[in-house]
Amino acid sequence: MTQPTSPALLRHAAALALAVLALVPAPAAAQSAAGDSARARRPGASGGAPRAAADTAADTAARAAQLPPGWPVKGPAPLPGSILPERRIVAFYGNPLSKRMGILGEIAPDDMLRKLDREVAAWNEADPSTPVQPALHLIAVVAQGAAGRDGKWRTRMDSALIEKVYGWAQRRNALLFLDLQVGQSTLREELPRLATFLRRPNVHLGIDPEFAMKRGQRPGSRIGSYSAADINYASSFLAGLVSEHDLPPKVLVVHRFTRPMVTGYKQIELDPRVQVVMHMDGWGPPWMKRDSYRAYVASEPVQFTGFKIFYKNDRRKKGSRLMTPAEVLALRPKPVYIQYQ
Repeated sequence: MTQPTSPALLRHAAALALAVLALVPAPAAAQSAAGDSARARRPGASGGAPRAAADTAADTAARAAQLPPGWPVKGPAPLPGSILPERRIVAFYGNPLSKRMGILGEIAPDDMLRKLDREVAAWNEADPSTPVQPALHLIAVVAQGAAGRDGKWRTRMDSALIEKVYGWAQRRNALLFLDLQVGQSTLREELPRLATFLRRPNVHLGIDPEFAMKRGQRPGSRIGSYSAADINYASSFLAGLVSEHDLPPKVLVVHRFTRPMVTGYKQIELDPRVQVVMHMDGWGPPWMKRDSYRAYVASEPVQFTGFKIFYKNDRRKKGSRLMTPAEVLALRPKPVYIQYQ
């Protein structure tokens, strides 16, 4: 692990985090619908919430009839200690060094945690059959708008910052996700240095294809991608930690809001030690977000599904608004990972 940096270097990291946001054009994040159509721009094996005990066979059949083709996914049965699908994760996303990267860094920590409490309560009320597990989702490797000394176009957050956010999570018995925007680096370069944290039972992983620039582009100039081989590497890395340290299964969140962001989804390998969430990460009005979910997540089944709500960007278009928990729960399959930015 890197050693804690000086305050001057932390300020530098904050400036870089802001710089990359300035370089990511708004339309990139907004390409959030059935992208190939004229309207669009930006498991338990089921991938949904568990059935209530009172459900009948008819209820189950009716629910299955509503699922898109390929669902429920035939995957490994959850191991003891698995989070999904018995619980739904509700996470706050961002980085404390920037107010522009998400709610995790936008307001003071105490206020942020109280806001998280309110969202957790709302989701528990909306679906009492699936208890909520709170989480903080920290961008631990931030794509940046300059090449940097090593030419990798990313900034690694230091141990002190990760420990700080981990401490915030502990105050709510929450999970911590470490999210990677690798720029022109790779998962093979970035993941091993985070093993110290990922071997903790309550720390999990997110990977963001948007900022995986395999063709040498500047992050933000184009949308990047991960292949099934990349996702399988991340999964196998986590599975190795689970076996080596006798941990409960890990959760792996993969961001997605266009089709090319993830290639070869049928080759993604499922392992009971790792629970894979394909996470709809686009912003826009409700109709657009629903279309994105159907086009890029539900139509290419992997294991579990996630859905992001943007406190600001989802309100950008005139007359738009945030989707409610009830509206998100009406999606099929039901997302079991919810992220707020």
